[in-house]
Amino acid sequence: MALAGVKVQWLGHSTFVITTPEGKNILVDPWVRSNPQCPAEAHDISPDAILITHGHNDHIGDVFEVADRCSGPIVGIFDLITWLGSRGVASDKLVGMNKGGTVELEALDVRVSMTDARHSSSFTDEDGTVIYLGEPAGFVVEFSSGESLYIAGDTSLFGDMAWIAEIYGPTVGILPIGDHFTMDPLQAALAADLLELEAVIPCHYGTFDALTGTPKELVEYLETYELEVDVIALEPGQAHSF
Repeated sequence: MALAGVKVQWLGHSTFVITTPEGKNILVDPWVRSNPQCPAEAHDISPDAILITHGHNDHIGDVFEVADRCSGPIVGIFDLITWLGSRGVASDKLVGMNKGGTVELEALDVRVSMTDARHSSSFTDEDGTVIYLGEPAGFVVEFSSGESLYIAGDTSLFGDMAWIAEIYGPTVGILPIGDHFTMDPLQAALAADLLELEAVIPCHYGTFDALTGTPKELVEYLETYELEVDVIALEPGQAHSF
């Protein structure tokens, strides 16, 4: 299996901790304390970096608390990152970028590229105000080995996933499967084919009643299309080491 030395821990919904071969922890989408699936022992996580796919509350619900404890860069699309700065997040941590761009996080020995995602992005404030936070995004994280992990974020299936495979060559992908707000298991299976993945880690399912897709259905669709892709289905708090 690819991604030697990398560990991926699921904290429920779409929140993950990616541990690099050098032992650095990257938190994807900081929804921890208010995330009903996140184990209590992860509520006070202090990551070395944060990647934010988009601004919905079920992805950044605890961003300000976690940002204070983060020792390194906080990466996201420019609009969202600018908003975080306006809300008091330390500017020296903030790395705003946009789709097609790549940033080198030298302290973590990784390169992070931002890809497209088909979704929306806004934050609902405490008074009910909806704040537009730019477009949603995905990421490709390239490790020191040269191998890459694709983080789709919330998205539907789109044909340009084939270009992500061509340009970045990820071997493992974190894909949403819940339906209603994102891809369902059928679309996720077809996405895995477009991306030429060896393995899929499913997410964004089971948190709410509307998110009905299951890893079992994903496996069935992969078999239907005769796609040789491993499904690594984790329980909240569980980690997989490659």
